Amino acid sequence: MRVPALPPERVDLGDVVVRRLTVADAAAVAAAVAENLDHLRPWMPWANPESADERFQRRRLAEADAAWARGADYGYGLFTAAAEGDGDTASERLLGAFGLTARRGAKTLEIGYWLRADATGRGLATRAAEVLTEIAVNQPDVERVLVYCDEANHASAAIPRRLGYHLERVVSVPPEALAETGRQLEFVLRPDVWRERRV
Repeated sequence: MRVPALPPERVDLGDVVVRRLTVADAAAVAAAVAENLDHLRPWMPWANPESADERFQRRRLAEADAAWARGADYGYGLFTAAAEGDGDTASERLLGAFGLTARRGAKTLEIGYWLRADATGRGLATRAAEVLTEIAVNQPDVERVLVYCDEANHASAAIPRRLGYHLERVVSVPPEALAETGRQLEFVLRPDVWRERRV
């Protein structure tokens, strides 16, 4: 059996950290969802009271551990950096969640993300998505990195555009969240294009 090449579990960006979410983060994830349900509900079909429950998040993150080991899904949190000289992650604050998933088929990874309301408008999602894009294009056999969002979600769509993704097509899908139009934007980036832009 082939063992997948696993991505890094932590990337430090100075003031913020992108790191793997674990079961130990269940309370922080549940609290962030609970505090931001009104902000998340228009675009995230999973944003409901169940997702704001720590026990639910504990179960979900335990399943995510197995998915990480299989190379099927890599879940990250964006955190404020721990205070200087403090190695304890308890001093970190969860700003949002980001993920890489292989659900779109062979040789393809998809990036998904959300931020808490008070973390928006500062370029944080773009910085974290840039980290995940770099991770994705360096995974073996990956030929495409995708980002999907609803056509009306302008803030979300701005992120792949800033990072050089190409709008490949608009897909008609049944709306799942309150503000969705049913027109889903598919942004695509290929590793060679990414590397050329980084030179």
